[in-house]
Amino acid sequence: MSVDQGKVVARTAQGKRLKSLPKALKDHEAVLGLRQLVEWLTRHETTCRTEVERWMIRSLPVPVAVIAQVWADESWRAVLRDLVVVPVGADGAWDVAGAGLLRDAEEAKGLGVVDLDGESTRITAERVAIPHPVRLPDLDDLREFASDLGVEQGTLQLFREVWHRPAEPAEQRRELARYSGAKFKELRHVQSRASAAGYRVQGGTAVCRIWEDGRTVVASVWIGEGDPGYETETSDLSFADAAGQRLEPADVPPVAWSEGLRMAATLHAGRVVDEEQSER
Repeated sequence: MSVDQGKVVARTAQGKRLKSLPKALKDHEAVLGLRQLVEWLTRHETTCRTEVERWMIRSLPVPVAVIAQVWADESWRAVLRDLVVVPVGADGAWDVAGAGLLRDAEEAKGLGVVDLDGESTRITAERVAIPHPVRLPDLDDLREFASDLGVEQGTLQLFREVWHRPAEPAEQRRELARYSGAKFKELRHVQSRASAAGYRVQGGTAVCRIWEDGRTVVASVWIGEGDPGYETETSDLSFADAAGQRLEPADVPPVAWSEGLRMAATLHAGRVVDEEQSER
């Protein structure tokens, strides 16, 4: 018996994989142990992905020593490999010119990367940032570069959807209303969609909390409350500080703006589309 692609499998003496576990083995102690291992690995992979995504959304410096220590773990390596990392100086400044796609990590030698010229090099800074894509200059060029190399990131960074805050107040207000009015036949449908995407649902509102530039920004969309079988409709996107005070669009920092719009778009994509709309 062994684990193959997340499933416990059995093989014949000749090594041929059986289509299903023999009935006599289903409750065997070894099978139960392997199933528990699979469950633990699944939770571990989720934890690694969630933590690395948190580093990216916060765009805070990460010690190279930490990356080097977890690199030997296949689950960590899978979500870190090929992310764009940027050296961070002692003064906290980003050296964007020294950015590269992460390929290796050793505490003594630093991080092995492919730089933006396609050359293999090493980052020897003590800390690096894993930038949110909205903070990356020349993002389109970076995406093209990654595509040329056949890069597949385990954590969605370069090809993560981004929304840039418009300069004009009228355009900002239109963006906040862009994904409102999404109708759902049952409240539970939009609640499930929000939870599955990793957003918290509290008091009839889907919430995304972002830590950026030393403060918490809360993006929220009203999705409705009451009987989960009732029809509902979403509201405009809004932003507030940690104390619940509403923020003007011009005061919302770039990552919070992008992630808030991403949440609103995710909810909107699950709406009920009537025949008249679908024909347009």
